[in-house]
Amino acid sequence: MRTTSISSRRVGSGMVAGLALLAVAAMTATDARADDVAGTWLRDTGLSKVKFAPCGGAVCGTLVWLKPGVETPAKIGQKVFFDMKPSGPNAWAGSAFNPEDGKTYTGKMNLAGGTLTTQGCAMGGMICKSSTWTRAN
Repeated sequence: MRTTSISSRRVGSGMVAGLALLAVAAMTATDARADDVAGTWLRDTGLSKVKFAPCGGAVCGTLVWLKPGVETPAKIGQKVFFDMKPSGPNAWAGSAFNPEDGKTYTGKMNLAGGTLTTQGCAMGGMICKSSTWTRAN
């Protein structure tokens, strides 16, 4: 009976260790990291570049370049993405300021390979507009 008791303890502790590893793997797979999106990105319109970097427990994007001659309510140095927190694998959610219309929207970002897709939504997500970004050199 002692052997059975020891075997049960070994199986039990092995099972606990296995579940702990599974939980860590699941958290790693679902957490988006700020390092993944960090850097400077060019908007698909070619009118602006935003530099993303960690800020607190989130990701922020700061406008670092505007195409000469472009008139916009945004100013270089202004945060246009803020409080973007991990919301899934390679995904973040927070707020986005659209420098082309001067309004702030509920924002989402998704990273797939070398492409970043941002989405700004109004009216509780009923009206959304997406932009695609590529890494700038």
